[in-house]
Amino acid sequence: MAKQVKKLNRQTMHDTHKKRVAAYVRVSMESEDLLRSYVRQIEYYTKLIKSNPEWEFVQVFADKGITGTSAEKRDAFMQMLDECEKGNIQIILTKSISRFSRNTIDLLQTVRHLKDLGIEVRFEKENINSLSGDGDIFTTY
Repeated sequence: MAKQVKKLNRQTMHDTHKKRVAAYVRVSMESEDLLRSYVRQIEYYTKLIKSNPEWEFVQVFADKGITGTSAEKRDAFMQMLDECEKGNIQIILTKSISRFSRNTIDLLQTVRHLKDLGIEVRFEKENINSLSGDGDIFTTY
């Protein structure tokens, strides 16, 4: 008897009813206060995502002690973007625009690219959702 092989694609690998959600955390220095903030942010986003029944937790991507002025130097950020390209993330949560990027050109290019992929970025401090009307600020520059 021949074995049947079922091909899995992105849709069958994930619960299609839940949004795949990740978070991005970054602190630029390794001071004691910032390291505590770093740990608290990771815990906060992990709990927030896992507690939402409409979301599937992907990962908290975190860069520690790295400036936000260059995306290429932030390994976790680049890994997160790679997962976005693969279709493994639908929503990214982050504390603020400055945690996501300190380089305006990188910020605009990245958010526009993610928007083109249908990926929503939520900036909590500024209360901005990149896919809603308030996110149009990223496409007007």
